[in-house]
Amino acid sequence: MRTYLVTGGAGFIGSNYIHYMFRKYGGDIRIINVDALTYAGNLENLKDIESRENYTFVRADICDKEAIAAIFAENDIDRVVHFAAESHVDRSIRDPEVFVRTNVLGTAVMLNCAKAAWELPDGGFKPDKKFLHVSTDEVYGSLEEDGGYFYETTPYAPRSPYSASKAGSDMLVKAYMDTYRFPANITNCSNNYGPYQFPEKLIPLIINNALHGKKLPVYGDGRNVRDWLYVEDHAKAIDMVQEKGRLFETYNVGGHNEKQNIEIVRTILNTLREMLPDSDPRKALVSDDLITYVEDRKGHDRRYAIAPDKIKAEIGWEPETMFEDGIRRTIQWFFENEDWMRNVTSGDYQKYYEDMYRNR
Repeated sequence: MRTYLVTGGAGFIGSNYIHYMFRKYGGDIRIINVDALTYAGNLENLKDIESRENYTFVRADICDKEAIAAIFAENDIDRVVHFAAESHVDRSIRDPEVFVRTNVLGTAVMLNCAKAAWELPDGGFKPDKKFLHVSTDEVYGSLEEDGGYFYETTPYAPRSPYSASKAGSDMLVKAYMDTYRFPANITNCSNNYGPYQFPEKLIPLIINNALHGKKLPVYGDGRNVRDWLYVEDHAKAIDMVQEKGRLFETYNVGGHNEKQNIEIVRTILNTLREMLPDSDPRKALVSDDLITYVEDRKGHDRRYAIAPDKIKAEIGWEPETMFEDGIRRTIQWFFENEDWMRNVTSGDYQKYYEDMYRNR
């Protein structure tokens, strides 16, 4: 049975990945989920799988060398899927040091612990071991509005403390691959959306605020462009890179869904009006009048767009979910999980760990 160590598995993308892997492989794999449970880590995301015999949760900080080394010492880890990261640009502008610590130092700890566990006396590595570092397209900087795409060969040009810290972690992984021939891959993805996303991010924020008749904040002129990727498509890409990707390679994972931020907001409003029954009082609250333009974010990149040509050519992955379908699935999930959103926005989700693990 192959054992996966997933860092940040209680977060948005990590929890979706764990769900995807259990749906695909069932009892044929084991997953150890390591998460510090900071503000974006939520064990409610995984409550339907927490009783599985082939799933283990460990509360630990990836910067804690002793804790991470102990996990490797006590388990024969075959795959590391490294999601754990501080990821919100606005928070990075306010408190850059937290991002450097988690994203750079934490990645160094993970690399060193995996290297120590997998390295052979002759300097090589045990067979069938692989480290996958999950990163972002933001490391490439900003594109012109009138064209161009990010490729794996695009020079790094991060413009926020968040993207700079992720660029630093990418460079560490690249250095380990080059220096030690450490068995790893890097994936750089575009903006994800879907179930379990923390509501400081654009899409869940707009959904939640619109349903409560609250203002919908839009930075600047609202014309900043992002490429949107449904999170389940991303989970599939990560699995395929683990299985089929060439060692030491970077793969860009994009959604072929370029949208202006204001277009995203209007699409959500229109879709909410379509999906809400006339009898639902929230329908009357959903209005374009809620759109409120606010001062632009510092260093706000104008456009991101990924060309996922390499991953399609080498591995056969391509995005399957069109944005119009993905946003309906996302909204439907939030309709069906109102308690989850209520707990997250009130802060009660943090009580789940204490309630669930108090006597363990």
